[in-house]
Amino acid sequence: MRDGKTDLIIKTLTVGMFATNCYLLGCVKTGEGIVIDPGAQGKKIIETIASMGLKIKHILNTHGHIDHIGANGKLKNELAVPIYLHERDLSLYENPGYGLKMIFKKQPHPDIFIKNGDIITVGTITLTVLDTPGHTPGSVCFLTDKKLFCGDTLFAGSVGRTDLVGGSHAELMRSIKRKLLILSPDTEIYPGHGTTTTIGDEIRNNPYLGAAGSLKDF
Repeated sequence: MRDGKTDLIIKTLTVGMFATNCYLLGCVKTGEGIVIDPGAQGKKIIETIASMGLKIKHILNTHGHIDHIGANGKLKNELAVPIYLHERDLSLYENPGYGLKMIFKKQPHPDIFIKNGDIITVGTITLTVLDTPGHTPGSVCFLTDKKLFCGDTLFAGSVGRTDLVGGSHAELMRSIKRKLLILSPDTEIYPGHGTTTTIGDEIRNNPYLGAAGSLKDF
């Protein structure tokens, strides 16, 4: 998909047994690109990058769960670009738990630890990092020009689960209220699983958010 209002190209690939959304972002003017959450099927991702003619500069992870980082190693080996992660998720990144360590290969150590307010650029595209802990301690979102890549923080009609190691429902709801619901209602949401939506649609329809007043304690 090309956004006619900007220089941004967005390609969504659904990968792996957990049907994770991997996003390829490209700059029309320079052909430079970013991969967000390469969760699995590294060969498929690399082949799509080649077909798009992108020169990938960064691998970004919204959080450290294995279904969002599983192809980091394959992409880093092929593309020789840095991996970005919030440091609070390093333990999850290195120790997936639930026996998954026996199934998935160990991923290369992150090259750059990101934090709230960091700016990541590719060509003429600028992404801002938003700390959104709750699903995991180091969950982040990436915002560019009314487009939000939010991992497992917020979904169409749902919110991220918080029953896994490091999860916190209170933190998740604070993150959604303080960082996401303040964005313009027409901000497009690109979640880690499922379909795209908008901030406005979630405010109106998401049953987990409830009425506006129900978030007052967060």
